[in-house]
Amino acid sequence: MFRNFYIALGVFSLAAATVASAAISGQWTLGPLPVADKLELTLHRTSVHGTMSSSSAVASDQLHGLSASTMQSSAGETAHFEIVRDAGKLRCDGFFKDGSGGGAFNFEPSAAFASRMSALGFGSLDEETIFRMAVHDVSLQWVQDLQSLGFKHLTADDLLTMRIHNVTAEYVRGLRKFGYQNLSADELVTMRIHGVALDFVQQMWDLGYKPTSDELVTMRIHGVSVDFVKELKSLGYEPAIDELVTMRIHGVTVEFARELRDLGYGAVSMDQMVTMRIHGASTDFIKRLDQLGYKHVPIDELVTMRIHGVTPEFIENLRSRGMKNLTIDQMVNLKIHGIVD
Repeated sequence: MFRNFYIALGVFSLAAATVASAAISGQWTLGPLPVADKLELTLHRTSVHGTMSSSSAVASDQLHGLSASTMQSSAGETAHFEIVRDAGKLRCDGFFKDGSGGGAFNFEPSAAFASRMSALGFGSLDEETIFRMAVHDVSLQWVQDLQSLGFKHLTADDLLTMRIHNVTAEYVRGLRKFGYQNLSADELVTMRIHGVALDFVQQMWDLGYKPTSDELVTMRIHGVSVDFVKELKSLGYEPAIDELVTMRIHGVTVEFARELRDLGYGAVSMDQMVTMRIHGASTDFIKRLDQLGYKHVPIDELVTMRIHGVTPEFIENLRSRGMKNLTIDQMVNLKIHGIVD
């Protein structure tokens, strides 16, 4: 299917290499995304600075000069289109077949953009930086919005990192409504990387929590979801943020809490459940002990048994040697002193 596509890609790459006026050039590919009117744009480029590869979603209406019929051609068609950003134009030539395409691009930087960025305090940007800003759609309006929010001393690299991770003015304003007033560019990027969305913050506040920005990130890293908190509360727990994180780190699930209740342990404390998970005192372990006649073993004894390796297999081994009806303390002592392997 893609034989003609790759032949065309090679032809257009060769053509791009012969364009003396194009200081920055490379290859592009476009393919479908499971989102209406969006395509995945991938740019490849090799230069003295190394190899660059960047993929991002692009709206179909940003592909100036490219028709849907050309893109969807079953026989394959050549194409020319432009992607126009504040920082400059990507002039693209290539070949499409059945919704996917590829070819070569040349970048034309915008002198007006460079001048305006200099006026905004970013000095004399080199062509490589302007190209990267075009690739990631660093717009003048976005830069001005950030500066109006107090971000006066950002570097070009700061802008690129923030743009790549979708730190928008709306996101900053939304966080400030919750009292997160003085977050740095690095903190905002970290929050975005780990999925601290505004709706997550809102729902946590609705549940009675007012996490710090660091706590929000930690909660997201360890999978403290809104549903997890709601389900715990429905069981009567009122966990603090550090308890929520600790429970997730050690795999304490709502299902585990429910299973313990079903086994007759009632509302086991959060600390006890964490200790049980750390030492492997699972509900399966409890059920096997029950089958061996050790019913409703207290939690501290379950943990002690696991710590010292008193397993169902060990109990069966003791019984095979004629040592029956031993108490848990007796079996633990046997294990501690190595009397029986």
